[in-house]
Amino acid sequence: MAETKGFHVAVVGATGAVGEQILKTLENRNFPIKKLTLLSSSRSAGKKVLYKGESYTLQEAKPESFEGVQIALFSAGGSVSKALAPEAVKRGAIVVDNTSAFRMDENTPLVVPEVNEEDLHQHNGIIANPNCSTIQMVVALEPIRKAFGLNKVIVSTYQAVSGSGQAAIEEMYGQTKAILNNEEFKPEVLPVKGDKKHYQIAFNAIPQIDKFVDNGYTFEEMKMINETKKIMHLPELPVAATCVRIPVATGHSESVYFEINKSGVSSEEIKGLLKEGPGIVLQDDPENQIYPMPADCVGKNDVFVGRIRNDLDEKKGFHMWVVSDNLLKGAAWNSVQIAESLVKLSIVK
Repeated sequence: MAETKGFHVAVVGATGAVGEQILKTLENRNFPIKKLTLLSSSRSAGKKVLYKGESYTLQEAKPESFEGVQIALFSAGGSVSKALAPEAVKRGAIVVDNTSAFRMDENTPLVVPEVNEEDLHQHNGIIANPNCSTIQMVVALEPIRKAFGLNKVIVSTYQAVSGSGQAAIEEMYGQTKAILNNEEFKPEVLPVKGDKKHYQIAFNAIPQIDKFVDNGYTFEEMKMINETKKIMHLPELPVAATCVRIPVATGHSESVYFEINKSGVSSEEIKGLLKEGPGIVLQDDPENQIYPMPADCVGKNDVFVGRIRNDLDEKKGFHMWVVSDNLLKGAAWNSVQIAESLVKLSIVK
């Protein structure tokens, strides 16, 4: 971290699940803050939030709220970001946005620091934080891409309900309790609160995350496909995704199949690359049943990778299992990491 007396940092959406994690992460990382502004909807304005033992009053987020702010971390929904992120930029702030509002904008860098930190130099005031499921996958793929290239990626996800917010977590717990007590219940949140039908998540797997688009994929699947290509600067890379919601509170899991450019590579070579990869913890010892699981990743910033093995038919193909805390590396930690990179690279002064 560059020597500094600190920055004026704003957190937008400070009371949401990700906003709370952003504040915890800023505190845990001892990010250099000389002034902290916490912003929210009018509904939450006036509430008190603790940061480093000090009480802060939430203010309603307005354009003028960003006067003097140097770094603004947004996590309050796409409509808020679209309305207020440009206003923050006008007032001199660099925005790190945790929504999908700007991810595919060609003038907005989409950044995972372990993969494409150098793209931060191309910002026009706004930097997009990728989708949670994309982040952990590209962190795991990047050391492999650098060494051997990538020809194809096929991913199936097993995503935690916290990706749909606190109401989804409460629904899962409520349904579980109702089923165990042989009580009736009515699903109201998942797979998508605003969609026509809702299904139980307890003791179930729902092969729909976000709404469907015309090609039969969901928005979540298209995010993974398009964001992977953008982050890795591989616009022609074939990527396919199937995204599934499972009854786990926190921690996304992914089964990733990938093909490299080089023949004759062993799974041990892939493991060696991942063991040294930034932000990666290798957990791969089948003989002793050691592999990543979401229950073990909660509260940790890293991406955990295991079950690495050669495909039995495709000589350049491999499989791996990737797990991470979707609220941390998938959201809050990646946002704070971007802020740390902005300081380290002297992009924000």
